[in-house]
Amino acid sequence: MPTVAILGTRYPDFSIEQEILEGVTIVGGAGDTPHDIVDLTNGADVVIAGSRPRFTAGVLERMTPRAIVRSGIGVDSIDINHARRLGFWVAYVPDYGTEAVAFHTLSLVLAAMRRLPQSDRLVKQGSWGFAELRPMHLPSTLIAGVIGYGRIGQRVAHLLRSVGFGSVIAHDPYQAEAETDLGALLATADVVTLHAPGPDDGSALLGESELAAMKEGSILVNTARGTLVDASALAAGLAQRRPRFAALDVFSPEPPNLSLFAGVKDQLILSPHTAWYTEETQSDLRAKSAWEARRIIEGEEPLHPVVRPEEAS
Repeated sequence: MPTVAILGTRYPDFSIEQEILEGVTIVGGAGDTPHDIVDLTNGADVVIAGSRPRFTAGVLERMTPRAIVRSGIGVDSIDINHARRLGFWVAYVPDYGTEAVAFHTLSLVLAAMRRLPQSDRLVKQGSWGFAELRPMHLPSTLIAGVIGYGRIGQRVAHLLRSVGFGSVIAHDPYQAEAETDLGALLATADVVTLHAPGPDDGSALLGESELAAMKEGSILVNTARGTLVDASALAAGLAQRRPRFAALDVFSPEPPNLSLFAGVKDQLILSPHTAWYTEETQSDLRAKSAWEARRIIEGEEPLHPVVRPEEAS
């Protein structure tokens, strides 16, 4: 009987997967360490993986299965080049969560603009008034900059326009309609949202120099990948009000090391990597991941392959 190992998810059970993977044994676990991944996948045919398990070259070498379905959009948790050399199947699920992530992004933008966490804290502490919350501005007076203009970035841009932003500009080297230079966007935008995969070498897209170039008093929102922003540089930038506020749903590592932000915590809005989540989105993601695993087991090509076995070198 084929076996599928499901690692690094936060699902209460595997009922959705069991329905699709009828006749398949399902095992599950955290996959937080290399040993854990190798042990849990021993004897499996396919791995379905959340974002936390890290499939390094060493892990890939020791794994029994030669197929990974990344249950999500990004594959930066997998050493793709080594997986290709070893003849793996690697597939992913790019077509889920657009609405959930876009609305979470908009929620963070508006919460930062209206200083909602700070307002809540002040009132609960017995304060009344808004001197500490100044300045606030209408969206119509502001410029929003969207970095990464794929499905989610385009939806975020649409939502920002719908709430009345005076201008929405975008940067994406792979999209002709997102031609604003990155430096110009950072220097111009009052609100910057991130939806990009990040540099191929794993370095931060926004480091010390990029953050220093941001408009003073601006807002940075990241619902894409924690590695896009250098955390130490962001802490230093917040102290200089470039940006003034950061709203983050993703971190590197996860959970984050918040000691870096000890002096600027009031300038942060944080959520625990939940931008993707609604009940509907989670069900959709789980079903699509399970169907990809089933296709591989049955000898078919997955709908969204990243690496194919015939690419082995």
